[in-house]
Amino acid sequence: MPIAPLSAFIRPTLLAAGILVLLGAATDADAQRRRAAAPKPPPGPTACTDFYSFHNKDWLAATPVPAQGMVTALGELQQRSLQQQRDLLDAAMRQPANNVQQLLGDFWASGLDEAAVEADGAQPIAPLLARIDAIRRARHIAPAIAALHQVGIPVAFNFNADVDLADLGRHIGYFTQGGLGLPDPAFYTRGDANSQALLGRYREYVRNILVLTGVPEAQADAAAGQVIELETRIAQKSGALADSPGPRANYASVPVRDAARQYRNLQLAEFLTAQGVQDDVVSLAPPELFADLNTFVAGLPVEQWKHYLRFHVGTAMAPYLSKPWRDADFAFRGRVLRGETQPATRETLTLDAINKAAGPMLAREYVARHLPAATRERAGTIATQVRDALVRSIERSSWMAPATKAEALAKASTIRIEVGAPVEDLDFTVQPMGRGSFGGNMLIASTWRHREEMKRIGRANADRRWDVLPQQPALAYDLAQNRLIVSAAVLQPPVLDAARAPAAHYGSYGALVGHELGRSVDIRGRVVDAKQDVRTWWSPDDLAAWEGMASRLAVQYSAYPYPGLTAVNVDGTRTRDENAADLAGVELAVDAFQTANSGTAPEASQEFFAAWAELWRQQAAPAAAQQAALTSPHAPGQWRTNGPLANLAAFGTAFSCEAGTPMQRNEAEQIRIWR
Repeated sequence: MPIAPLSAFIRPTLLAAGILVLLGAATDADAQRRRAAAPKPPPGPTACTDFYSFHNKDWLAATPVPAQGMVTALGELQQRSLQQQRDLLDAAMRQPANNVQQLLGDFWASGLDEAAVEADGAQPIAPLLARIDAIRRARHIAPAIAALHQVGIPVAFNFNADVDLADLGRHIGYFTQGGLGLPDPAFYTRGDANSQALLGRYREYVRNILVLTGVPEAQADAAAGQVIELETRIAQKSGALADSPGPRANYASVPVRDAARQYRNLQLAEFLTAQGVQDDVVSLAPPELFADLNTFVAGLPVEQWKHYLRFHVGTAMAPYLSKPWRDADFAFRGRVLRGETQPATRETLTLDAINKAAGPMLAREYVARHLPAATRERAGTIATQVRDALVRSIERSSWMAPATKAEALAKASTIRIEVGAPVEDLDFTVQPMGRGSFGGNMLIASTWRHREEMKRIGRANADRRWDVLPQQPALAYDLAQNRLIVSAAVLQPPVLDAARAPAAHYGSYGALVGHELGRSVDIRGRVVDAKQDVRTWWSPDDLAAWEGMASRLAVQYSAYPYPGLTAVNVDGTRTRDENAADLAGVELAVDAFQTANSGTAPEASQEFFAAWAELWRQQAAPAAAQQAALTSPHAPGQWRTNGPLANLAAFGTAFSCEAGTPMQRNEAEQIRIWR
């Protein structure tokens, strides 16, 4: 057999290769034709079409939509502050450096030691239950009520220190409605099926707590019925949450002597003495509720009151006691009222307890550790510059009448700026805690917190109190005190990042400051004047001008689709006032930045707006987005970013956006509040 030449073997291979090449060429040509015929994908967002999505694209791509709830930039800041608190408490537990750290470390250790909590059982509340058991006559009920208030367990009614609406510089004591186990008085009186079902679940919970406090099983059903019957009586003379008419309705100044005489069975003078209050005037409202309570103390069976008081001791302390108590608490208050699926971890529960009962102690240590002097100074400087921008804006305002403008200038120019923490006026002398009783420590700390709050009453020291704790991220305008409150915890990224260019500080922190300072003279601030007197100082024409601007803004936002939802738009009417505050905030921050940094390059202005966009990053589960669309007073992050910027010529200049593009409205369409 002749041997075939080598070329015979090569040619078929080359032929096959040639066929493959030709097929490949044909395939490529077909693909090119198909691509040419296919519709082009929409272009990605640009700075001039959707600045939020353009600037935040990497974060949005890297952050998946959660299965439930929301992920937000400010939420991440909140989580960071909580971790900082946990780290601080861990250090105090291991090696306390002062008396306050010793208290915090012991409190923290006692809450984390689950074995000790279980061994402690219900011992922390045994003295309180014994006090209730000792009640024999109607005259013993009021002192028992006072004793529970002393340890931070309000029963029958609420009593708190707050600003005197007749003199915003001082605190008085407020007797107000309270004493219920359900969050809304309406739950007791509604006849609909859902409310009745909730009341049935609540009755079961009351029974369970009463049994844990020592009420015999055979008597528990009847005792629970007595508790709910008394609470229903209280609810019938209390205002529903939906009908809340505002703080004025809760203000009714009355001499203590007159209140004590009118509500003799409540022994209010003795109550105030027990709380350490020596003022001769209180606020008491609604009077019809206290008239009924006065009657109930004398007219209802003593045993009914004892069951009511036992239950409220148990329900207040259940989260801090052994597992049967915590299980009962979570089954109703966790699952039913709050919709939770899992109980809190020991760490979360203990940190919440410390912030509730010993928050100012933790605040002192948090500020010392997490607020550098340079950051505090920088925050104060920018806030002052934004305040100055507000003054300039009022001076050139075209929508305020001359008299209104004069009042606004007087008020804005005297806004105080408080950064980090309030002026400290607390006595940190506290009974030693130890590490063996979490519930006992909770009562010690609650008693201390209540004592310090009561000291405020009758004193002209309202400016020494914040309604937020420094370890909680907060930036707020305090209408009563005409001041800006900037907590230590908020002064970190994304609000104030010391590592970023100065322009970013104005775009994030400065704009939030402007959002709040604008409140001093806008539709909310108009009810308190420059002298801190409660009165409306706008004219009808001022109000009409504001409403005109705000209504136009509502129309703008109502045209924005709600991210993550189909056929749902932003509710521009409900979010109107917050949207106006956002616009005002960015306007004022731009003014402050440009005044303090004249002649800066366009890149600096771009950094300003980038920082603003980063504040509002968010990813929301569909259910969370739906809930927010129906209830939130804020627009979603995309439109909190883009809505104000589209009204700003400065943004169009920074990114060379032509008028009429989505991020640069035509001049006639732009809304100006403080420009």
